[in-house]
Amino acid sequence: MSIVETNATPVKELQAAGTKELVRLDSHEHERNPGGALKLELFENMSINLSAVQRRASTLATRRTVKKQWQAAWLIRAIECIDLTTLAGDDTPGRVKRLCAKARRPLRDDIKSALGLGDYDLHTGAVCVYPTMVATAVKALSGSNIPVASVATGFPAGLTPLPQRLAEIRFAVDEGAREIDIVISRAQVLTGNWQAMYDEISQMREACGDAHMKTILATGDLKTLSNVYKASMVAMMAGADFIKTSTGMEGVNATLPVSLVMVRALRDYFEQTSYHVGFKPAGGLKTTKDALSWLILMKEELAPEWLKPDLFRIGASSLLGDIERQLEHNITGRYSAAHRHALA
Repeated sequence: MSIVETNATPVKELQAAGTKELVRLDSHEHERNPGGALKLELFENMSINLSAVQRRASTLATRRTVKKQWQAAWLIRAIECIDLTTLAGDDTPGRVKRLCAKARRPLRDDIKSALGLGDYDLHTGAVCVYPTMVATAVKALSGSNIPVASVATGFPAGLTPLPQRLAEIRFAVDEGAREIDIVISRAQVLTGNWQAMYDEISQMREACGDAHMKTILATGDLKTLSNVYKASMVAMMAGADFIKTSTGMEGVNATLPVSLVMVRALRDYFEQTSYHVGFKPAGGLKTTKDALSWLILMKEELAPEWLKPDLFRIGASSLLGDIERQLEHNITGRYSAAHRHALA
């Protein structure tokens, strides 16, 4: 089976996936969100209908099915949107180098060739590591178009003193990180101290400089969907380039209902300001089915441009292996053992 033969290659158009407008982007083509004044009146009285959100989220993966070469085309797009991540206490330079090698070459050559993507520069959206591993990742990715993302600001709890959190951002940027995943102070959301949250994120955005800032809301800690929506709006008003669901270390991480609320906030912010802000679900996304569900969410709720790497990322470590396994099944009709698609 060749994706090229069905005109479904993501190099040109994902026609087979029904997303004719989607073309590959390696850089940010949209004007960066500059943020603006904190306008409480835009969200302070917002309430969320929980049952309506749950009902809408439950239909996303059931109303649309993607099979065969159409599925392959969507999964290639998912690969391009993955932030391939290692955030373990026992990370070593060797592990990071192996992860970077996988980011450069996410599919085995035989699978890539069978899909008709032989010369296509297929790679993941980024590699995400701790600040002390940034320099190793930057060196390993030299000559590629793959940015290094770094978590910062006292990840995952965000409870270190603000000067220390800002210094951590500057350290990661100085080491070569082009994207910074910051964490918010959850207490500011839980107590409704929106001004304090806005002020901190604004300072973090300034510390990031030219590096794009992904704001992790840690939605599993925010208790209500109303808090998720309000925190999303404050983060964008403070200059977030992306809003991200989770650190991956909360009791509950990315879910479709929470993601739906955040995506609706993205849409509202765009309607109010004309600025695009990206979205990154993270934590618990491990299977091909997960990848397709979140791609469908973005396609159904936002414009096709939000299905490109500059506006959509998936934070994951094991997801890529399952996608590679599924793509091999699409070609051969057989599932291979998971260990044949190990990341490192």
